[in-house]
Amino acid sequence: MKTKMMFIATLACIAFFSCKEEKVFTEERYTQVDPYIGAGGHGHVFVGASVPFGAVQVGPNNIYKGWDWCSGYHYSDSIIIGFSQTHLNGTGCADMGDIQLMPYPGDIKINRGEQDNIEGAYASTYSHDNEKVEPAYYSLLMDNGVKTELTATAHTALHRYTFPTDQPANVMINLVEGNGDQADSTYIKLVNSNLIEGYRFSKGWSPRHKIFFVIQSNVPVDRLLLFNNDQPIKEKEGCGLIKAVARFEKAPSDMVWKIGISSVSCTNALLNLDTEVPSFDFDSVAIAGKKMWETELSRIAIKTSNEKYKKIFYTALYHTGIAPTRYSDVNGDFRGHDDKVYTNVSYNNYSTLSLWDTYRALNPLFTIIHPEMVPDIVNSMLGIYDQQGRLPIWPLAGGETNCMPGYSAIPVIADAYLKGFKGFDAERAFEACVKSATNPNQKGISFLMERRYIPCDSVHEAPSYAMEYAVGDWGIAQMAKRMGKQSDYYTFAERANYFENYFDSSIGFIRPKMSDGSWRTPYDPFINVHGRGDFCEGNGWQYTFFVPQNPEGLIALFGGDEGFVEKLDSFYIAEGDLGEFAAPDISGLIGQYAHGNEPSHHVAYLYAFAGQQWKTAEKVRYILDNFYTDQPDGVIGNEDCGQMSAWYILSALGFYQVNPCNGVFVFGSPLFDEAVILLPQDKTFTVEAINNSPKNIYIQKVELNGKSYTRSYILYEDIMKGGKLTFYMGDKPNYDFGAAKEDRPFSLVFDKE
Repeated sequence: MKTKMMFIATLACIAFFSCKEEKVFTEERYTQVDPYIGAGGHGHVFVGASVPFGAVQVGPNNIYKGWDWCSGYHYSDSIIIGFSQTHLNGTGCADMGDIQLMPYPGDIKINRGEQDNIEGAYASTYSHDNEKVEPAYYSLLMDNGVKTELTATAHTALHRYTFPTDQPANVMINLVEGNGDQADSTYIKLVNSNLIEGYRFSKGWSPRHKIFFVIQSNVPVDRLLLFNNDQPIKEKEGCGLIKAVARFEKAPSDMVWKIGISSVSCTNALLNLDTEVPSFDFDSVAIAGKKMWETELSRIAIKTSNEKYKKIFYTALYHTGIAPTRYSDVNGDFRGHDDKVYTNVSYNNYSTLSLWDTYRALNPLFTIIHPEMVPDIVNSMLGIYDQQGRLPIWPLAGGETNCMPGYSAIPVIADAYLKGFKGFDAERAFEACVKSATNPNQKGISFLMERRYIPCDSVHEAPSYAMEYAVGDWGIAQMAKRMGKQSDYYTFAERANYFENYFDSSIGFIRPKMSDGSWRTPYDPFINVHGRGDFCEGNGWQYTFFVPQNPEGLIALFGGDEGFVEKLDSFYIAEGDLGEFAAPDISGLIGQYAHGNEPSHHVAYLYAFAGQQWKTAEKVRYILDNFYTDQPDGVIGNEDCGQMSAWYILSALGFYQVNPCNGVFVFGSPLFDEAVILLPQDKTFTVEAINNSPKNIYIQKVELNGKSYTRSYILYEDIMKGGKLTFYMGDKPNYDFGAAKEDRPFSLVFDKE
């Protein structure tokens, strides 16, 4: 019954958006998407077939050669080793690549081959000229003569192979090799000539990842040859480090394989497969996937004569629809971080939560365009809290990576609560936030609670951890205030301002502090030492402006608007050596502003807090125009599970939520003539930019629903009411717009009530 209701709900959602689409300008968005954008450079994006937020991302794999192959594929490569069912999108660490299948003709081959030598191996060279990439469909005619086509549903991948007709056909099933992880236990069994089952357990970025699978073939397998550690074994089923080759003595004219996956069991994998793909009709599944993506991409409709803008925008919107990924089966079952199986769960459980990245823009974007997902995401994080005793940091496929500083689940939960979302237990959520923020096992928390700062000679990246914690503490304080928990409010409101303890007024920088209370000496705010220094993927310049929860407090540290703006201006022109050990993520530089990494993402909008919104417009438009392109290297840094794209989407619309959990969206410089956001309850919110052009980047005046609007921000609640926001643009700044104190954005939203 639950599976049937989920299917009906999906159809209702598609019908809902299809009906609303009649009210806005129509154009197929699917064809505007170019999945190659971000597949070169350091974008690390996924290339392959999926449906929005599906558990399956099926696509090609190159030989893993380090950081730029984190997704398993890089545009610069020319050797293919298989097509795996799971991938990561835009991360800075590698994992997944489960159940790698490689079709090849001729003799049986077990050796994969190497980048400089694939003679006698099953790997193949390929050319982008023979490759087709779409969100729901991927195809590649390899140089070995086999054409592979891929499509997907939420839990199932479909492969269609066309072999040369004059040779036997083989499909390698490689359970040993993933993408940067290490398989330690695998199993495979030929259940019958049309059905294979198995599992792959591995350790990698996710400390323990279990995936069960079933494969159904539309043509009988003549033989399944098994190899353990590349040595042939005679058993009909194999355990250990297994590769298997499905052998067809005569190449079938049309071979379709369906691969269902589950974190729970082979039985659940088969249930997922049978529920979502009962037939072998590859084309119907691909068409359904295309329709799902068209619905997803139609949540925002833009009007512009610039075709390049359209391609960049809709590719960005596509990239925000890949993660988080479904981590529950069609019956609601999933395997938790404690390795226990949870059954019949009432919410859609999600994993691949890149929270240190996404709490800044992607999660706030979801509160606008995906409000139906927000309670499920919160419940998923609360479930992890129950399983591991604290909220997640960076959860992946049933494991905690503990990657990145802070407790970045807290701003997401606080934002949902403060925006009035229901569907989760608010008291339980508050308890989880407080216990996570006071957990002595959380890095540096004991120091923070005892000393009000984290000493840099005791904890690596101490200022980064403390300042990230302060963002979450602000959210806890505001939740407590709304709930009437005054004691908690005062405690966490004070902690939210601990960034002040790192500010050295004598030099005007955030500065690491030693155990004895003295400043780190010597200190160079330009230097970053990746993984071993004082700052995480940033330097003293970048973290000096990392106070998104309280820009007014930061302005006060510089003596007011004038001193702050002077320092912020210098940020964008400062030139210095980051050092030989700097993180590669620190890219997209304007002076010391680094758009390729998240700590800088809110900084362009800080000018508006000091009454100079026009400078925000200048910086935002420059970033939109120069750091996002329609080329394979068109993402300036790691895509980070949609965060880089979410920044673009919000900023192109004309606003950005600086404080990650107060619902105040600060104006920048809208990129399009018009954009229409589809909202619940048959509402739309339209953003119109009059006289917009590449030169007319400055806001002259604003109207909301036809009435004069003097503020340089808009509240979440006003967006969600529906209506029209009209920007009038010009080629010269209107210095008065947003200059008055009462028209500037603010942090303490409830103090304004």
